[in-house]
Amino acid sequence: MPVRATKRGAARVPFPTGADADVLICGASFAGLTVARELRATGARVLILDRYEIGERQTSACAAPTEWLRNLGLEASIRQTFDSLLVHTPRVGKARWPLPFTFSTFDYPQLCDLLFEQTGEAEFDTAKVISRTGQTVSTDRGDVTAPLIVDALGWRRVLGVGDNFQPPDAPLSRGLEVHPKGTGDDLELWIDPRYVDAGYGWAFPADDEVRIGVGSFDPHDPVKQPTLRLVEDVNQSPDGYQGNWIPHRIRPATEDGIFFAGDSAGHCIPLTAEGIRTAFYFGIALGRELRAVLEGRQDKWEALSRYHEFSASHKWKFESMYLAQQSIRHLHGRPLDNVTRAFTRGRISRWAFQNYLEIAPPSYAVPAPPAAAVPAAEEQAA
Repeated sequence: MPVRATKRGAARVPFPTGADADVLICGASFAGLTVARELRATGARVLILDRYEIGERQTSACAAPTEWLRNLGLEASIRQTFDSLLVHTPRVGKARWPLPFTFSTFDYPQLCDLLFEQTGEAEFDTAKVISRTGQTVSTDRGDVTAPLIVDALGWRRVLGVGDNFQPPDAPLSRGLEVHPKGTGDDLELWIDPRYVDAGYGWAFPADDEVRIGVGSFDPHDPVKQPTLRLVEDVNQSPDGYQGNWIPHRIRPATEDGIFFAGDSAGHCIPLTAEGIRTAFYFGIALGRELRAVLEGRQDKWEALSRYHEFSASHKWKFESMYLAQQSIRHLHGRPLDNVTRAFTRGRISRWAFQNYLEIAPPSYAVPAPPAAAVPAAEEQAA
């Protein structure tokens, strides 16, 4: 079983002098845990650090293509499944867009726990990652050294070279969401300048709660009042606020000998702001490259090169979605009416969403590698 050594209060003591690992993964959400999952067969010492407990801090509406969740063995976390989108626009009203696959909302803490269980003998501890010098990462509990370091800490790209991103003067979208108790039957989107000009609103039911929010592609736009307006319009209450900045430009996946995955590499699809399955996708790709290093099939520099090229090969897809994102504020009116009606036609909607799914296809996900074998001497000692 993975080792969960979270420290709280007086127990939050400094790391031992000379603390080290074979692989240090900074960030214990979708990307970081998926990287660790791919290393379970290596027998290496994998240490995962995060400022928060695993599954403690949800920052999204938590929905992903159902096939991704099933292929990763995370189906127990699913709360509700949908085969279409109900889209609201000012002039068309309601329009249903059929999907060629299903989306599912899920329970964030449970999904993270399930992913962590799949990491095998990986260790987890709480620490705030502050900076890096070479192969040494500094935290609020001391330094940790590792030859292989992953930054999966999010949009701040803490372990990168130079200054971190600072909103609102960075390529970031912003979103705010509430989680009132309630139920619903549809995955709903609002493309309506009454809420936000360059973005959209949403309501994602998840069994006994509805995740309602507004996101803007312009980081200067306020989103609190639009969110409250949408909540009032759907007869809900603004309970359980959560907000986040969301990257909408892909960034280099390696830098100065460090690997980046998830939001720290901009692995969040523009226009839809979908970053969960891409965190899984690129986390798997990175984990496989690191596994090859640990198993002696390539060196670190080959892994850096191969992973960088893999991520960069997707840039044109992300940039295409970015161009579509930037057009949103110019679509309101007749162009949006035409697009909305076109997507109600099954052939058009299914073709478009199938191509969208192929940006990070669920076929890339496979069951976790088998756990590393325990040497006979260690098994007898246990």
